[in-house]
This record gives sequence, C-alpha cells and structure tokens, in this order.
Amino acid sequence: MKTNPIRAHAAIALPLSGIRSLALFLVLAIAGCATVSHTTTEPSPQPLPPEETGQYETVTGREPALVADLRAAPPPAEPEIADGRNIGAEEKRLRLQSYMRIGTSRFAADDAGMREKALRQGQRVGADRLIVYPADASSTETTVAYYVRFKLPFGATFRDLRPAEMSALGTGGGVAIGTIVGDSPASRANLLTGDIVLKCDGKAIVDRTDFQNQLREKAGHPVTLTIVRNGETLQRVVRLGAMTNAG
Repeated sequence: MKTNPIRAHAAIALPLSGIRSLALFLVLAIAGCATVSHTTTEPSPQPLPPEETGQYETVTGREPALVADLRAAPPPAEPEIADGRNIGAEEKRLRLQSYMRIGTSRFAADDAGMREKALRQGQRVGADRLIVYPADASSTETTVAYYVRFKLPFGATFRDLRPAEMSALGTGGGVAIGTIVGDSPASRANLLTGDIVLKCDGKAIVDRTDFQNQLREKAGHPVTLTIVRNGETLQRVVRLGAMTNAG
C-alpha cells in the first residue's frame, strides 16, 4: 500500500507545530513565574538611622590602636562623668594622673539627651572619664572631653634593645623608644621615636622591665635620661606624671 506524500507531510507538520506551541507555552509560563516571584519578594529592610553622638573628633596621635596599647586597665562598663569649667586647666591636672584626652564631642546646647549620648560615645571609644563643659558666652555648644588613663608615666612605648643594637653601642642594656604620645612628658622633653635610653638619673638601664621599675620609683618627679640619637649622646629631662596603680 502506498502512502500519500501529502498526508505524510501533514502528519509530520502537525506534531512540529504542536512542539512549537508547547515550547512557547513553557517560555511564557516560566516568564510568568519569574514575574510573580519578583513581585512577591519581601523588600530589603532599611538601615536604622545612626545614633547621634555629637561631632566626635579623635585627638591627633591618639588613635584607637595606640590607646589600646597604652591604657592602664580595660575600659569600664560605663565611664565616669563630671562637669568641668576650664578644659585647659583640667587637662593639665588630669595629665599628672596619667589621664590623656583621646577625643572631644560637641552637642547642641539645647540637646536634652546630651549626657546619655555622651556616655554611649564614651563606651564606644573606651573612655575612662568624661568631662562636660556646658555652653557659655564663649561657645554655643556643649563640649565633652573623653579621657583614658595611660599606664606609662611619660607617654611613650619602649622595647628591649636587640643584640645588634647593643653590640653597635657597646652596651649591655638599654631600651629603644617607640611611639610617643603628643603633649605628654616624653614629647615635651623632645624625645623621639628611635632614641636609645641608656641611663635614668645616672643609673644604667638593664632592659624594658628595669626601665619600667625605675619610672615607677621616680613617678611624679623629673628625671634625667641619657640617650643616644644618631650616634650622639644627649641628656633629656622628663617631668614624669604620676604612675597609675594598674599596669
């Protein structure tokens, strides 16, 4: 029996047409699903507005990493807060107790929640003490100073000398000055990073621990340090602050 070629062609064409229709249907169905999925997606949560903490400014040279290295004790759960009158005079007084100002905030004079905000900011920066200076005739803002008690009485880090350094100097001991905090006893005595300290009031320094002990004994008094800077031996008088009980 012979097959009619016209009928055979039609038999083939119909399935192909059906396949095309099915493919088109699937594409539209997928697109429809994608559209539905997109329209039902939950919107992303909006970030919470930042907490007002005043216009906080870090004191130059007292960045968080340095403060963490020099602080006398871990930060308290909540810093002390008190009212002040003269920021310059009180900063000098606190410096003698090894408190160094690490930052300052300024709040609007009519900000009723200022003290709570200042305390939260103090917790964030790890302050030990806050001093509040209300707005007056010379300022239209409330100023808050943040302080941390440092463990060194003269405001600098130091390390043991390396064997090569001791060999080059022909000495059996001493320490090398590292980071120096601005406006501290060490900086006011013109000590520089890299200075080698060999003696304290004429007594030879064995190592870092020995220098720490000598500083504790002399805390609150001026000392004469014998240093070597770029091959030259110099004398520097450092008026030490009071050593803290911790650290």
